[in-house]
Amino acid sequence: MAKSAGKVAIITGASRGIGRAIALKLAGNGASVVVNFASNADKAQEVVAEIEKLGVKAISVQADVSKVADIQRLFEQTINHFGKIDILVNNAGIATYQPITQVTEADFDKIFAINVKGTYFACQQAAQHMAEEGRIINFSSSTTAMMLPTYSAYVATKGAVEQITRVLAKELGAKSITVNVVSPGPTDTELFREGKTQEQIDRLAQMAAFGRLGDVQEIADVVAFLASDEARWITGQNIRVNGGIV
Repeated sequence: MAKSAGKVAIITGASRGIGRAIALKLAGNGASVVVNFASNADKAQEVVAEIEKLGVKAISVQADVSKVADIQRLFEQTINHFGKIDILVNNAGIATYQPITQVTEADFDKIFAINVKGTYFACQQAAQHMAEEGRIINFSSSTTAMMLPTYSAYVATKGAVEQITRVLAKELGAKSITVNVVSPGPTDTELFREGKTQEQIDRLAQMAAFGRLGDVQEIADVVAFLASDEARWITGQNIRVNGGIV
């Protein structure tokens, strides 16, 4: 039997990149999938079509995770369509790389609204509606363990996600819900490449033990494990999936 057969999973930011890879991986493991997107409906529908080719069910739901009302609607539509929620993957996020002297209040508020507020209130909805023995997988970054200039606002959001995860692991343990965080290293996605020169990308790739960037599938495989019954005794942990970069 597939590892996630009969489960229902919400993946935020699932129209491309790591989120897309996770959606396809969980679907391949038998889960019904809710493909969340903020603005790219066509890309989200393409992911839904790919999942349906695997013989499992999927829907796309537009929701801006920086808005609590949108998060509530995402969960309501999931329950209305599938009747339950077993897995939540808080993958949606943005990055900004600027010296602290150049970060504006608007920049700061935007990145915290998506990366922290979105994760927090999606977890709140999961705490209210998720089935027992559910799985919450949040996303941080291996950069929280590094000292990279221009990353201050970004790592501040990811450090917050790590602490939210640790507390919720204890808070939701009575329902046998596991709460973990995955922290990728440099991974070859549009988000990672945005705002970087090829020289910067190559330098970060060489910092890994394998001398290359990670692949989205390598992240999705770890998320799928944490979403499975095999990971039932893992909670409150930060899994750094980074090829030995730190």
